[in-house]
Amino acid sequence: VQLQASGGGLVQAGGSLRLSCAASGRAFSIYNMGWFRQAPGKERAIVAAISRSGDYTHYAESVKGRFTISRDNAKNTVYLQMNSLKPEDTSVYYCAASMGWGPSADYGSWGQGTLVTVSS
Repeated sequence: VQLQASGGGLVQAGGSLRLSCAASGRAFSIYNMGWFRQAPGKERAIVAAISRSGDYTHYAESVKGRFTISRDNAKNTVYLQMNSLKPEDTSVYYCAASMGWGPSADYGSWGQGTLVTVSS
């Protein structure tokens, strides 16, 4: 599956952004999807994940209550709604697809990344 992330940009602290990740190729609905982020000098870390049907979600502690992951299988798209953004949310955000679920899931397909910059 090929993934294309979009929606990043510059926003003030406290603001909101919605990231989108459009998928093409193999059937989107067979994949669990995740959003990851990587800040300069830091390791890439998972932000949120959503199961194939959307019934299950997972969030990093740092974004719980502020970010919401969702998907529309009819549109082959996964979203990340980010509210109450903080300067520490500044990162390149990536979407990824996996056949697995949980901490050991192998995300084999990745989008190109979209930069989110939160100013203070």
